[in-house]
Amino acid sequence: MNMAAIYEQLFRSSIHRYKQKNSTASQTLQELANRAEQTTIQGGIFAVRQKEDFASIGGVKGMILTSLESLLVHSESLSHFTPNPYVSYHYTNEARTHVTGFSNEHLLQINTFVVDIDTKKHSVEEILLTTMDDSIGMPTLIVESTRGYQLYFMLETPFYLSSENKAHGIHIAKRISQNIKRSLANIDADEYCNDFGFFRTPTKHNIRFCQLEHIYNIASLIDWSMRQDDNANRPLYTCGPKVNNLRVTEQPWFKAIIQTSNIRGHKGQFGRNNAIFTLALACYQDQWPFDKTYNLLDEWNSMLQTPLKDSEVRTICRSAYSGKYNGPQKAYIEQLLIEYVDASIELPQLATGGWYKHKKERKDRVRSHLDEWEADIIAFIETRTSVETPFIQMSQRELCQALGIAKSTLNKLLNQSTAIIRKVSGTGRSAITQFATTALFKIHLVKTFIANKRPSTFVQFVLPQLTHFVAPAVVALLTTFIDDATPLIERRRRSPHAVLVHSA
Repeated sequence: MNMAAIYEQLFRSSIHRYKQKNSTASQTLQELANRAEQTTIQGGIFAVRQKEDFASIGGVKGMILTSLESLLVHSESLSHFTPNPYVSYHYTNEARTHVTGFSNEHLLQINTFVVDIDTKKHSVEEILLTTMDDSIGMPTLIVESTRGYQLYFMLETPFYLSSENKAHGIHIAKRISQNIKRSLANIDADEYCNDFGFFRTPTKHNIRFCQLEHIYNIASLIDWSMRQDDNANRPLYTCGPKVNNLRVTEQPWFKAIIQTSNIRGHKGQFGRNNAIFTLALACYQDQWPFDKTYNLLDEWNSMLQTPLKDSEVRTICRSAYSGKYNGPQKAYIEQLLIEYVDASIELPQLATGGWYKHKKERKDRVRSHLDEWEADIIAFIETRTSVETPFIQMSQRELCQALGIAKSTLNKLLNQSTAIIRKVSGTGRSAITQFATTALFKIHLVKTFIANKRPSTFVQFVLPQLTHFVAPAVVALLTTFIDDATPLIERRRRSPHAVLVHSA
């Protein structure tokens, strides 16, 4: 495992290559690196040795690293670090044991988007399939954590945050991050995890998947994120403190939450801290004095079944009043209502409009719809196949007899279905026909790819697997797998590192 190549691609000259003092590299190498770095700005990253260091007395107990050389020296002893560098970073004491500066306004640039999956109920194969089917494509890294996985989507060129318009740049980056996490809801991506904070440090011991060619263009991600927002009818910015002439703190959702006492706190769960922060933001948007907000939320916290400490409530309120936030987010409000308020308040419902016609039950129709025949065939195939052997061998005539489907209907279905794969090898009487479902074959491909001992790109591995396929299912596979990976072929020439890590 070439950790130097991984870190070098991740940080892209945003930290120094060598230590500025006491480097073990030769003077010549140091001078060459320093000369190359004159055209870019270098920052620093934060790191901790264990998770408990986040809650140590005196703040976060950790270290500041400003070079790849230092990172490589310490990486094996680190539990978490910040994969996106900061332009401002400080120790808070003379002993240089506690650090500060890791807030969004101090970010230098965005090198990677990271998604946290706080469960291991999904396999690496399932994660890869979901990223390709539902999101932007396969991650660059999958790092295993104690309770789940973290997905690194590295950028080909960093997203630079100019000091003049940093708030706008961070807002765009956060929206991209949120849309990526939302697109991965089926594998339990933590939508409320900090977008640009500390994440599990990748090491040779915890990386479960690595393809350094899977990097992303920020302009393409912005376009993708805009389409996601358009589909969800969600603008980049919201404006105005009033809805239906009601101030934020007068709206039904605020009153409903403030009257709820069963909000809990648990890792991976939207709970007390989020509720207090959301309510405090609403008060701040309505220009309440800080003391009024704190007194209200301190009193509300005391009536919770499991309240927070008073000092924690004050800290959360101060964060809400820091001026960094415009107001509460609708997604957070809805999550709190869904999670805890139950039926005491209704979420807004969009009118569908118009009447619709109910279709008859299948037994009452002379001709079944093609989608129902497709479901029958999929069920028939999947009960006779597995991930290891995804194909069933039988002729179309045998399939018609087994299901009672007309040959003309089967031909029509196979010629338009993207969920069923037909593979024909040979000609005439010696021809062999096999069937599989697209979903099962995808899992088979990814699982075989991960187990493959010869390093290769995904596109190089998949192409030989698609011989003898009959359209249109092969077109769907090409769209899903190949089109997503084709731009990476040219990048391989510029980035020779391609590491394949076997699933643990």
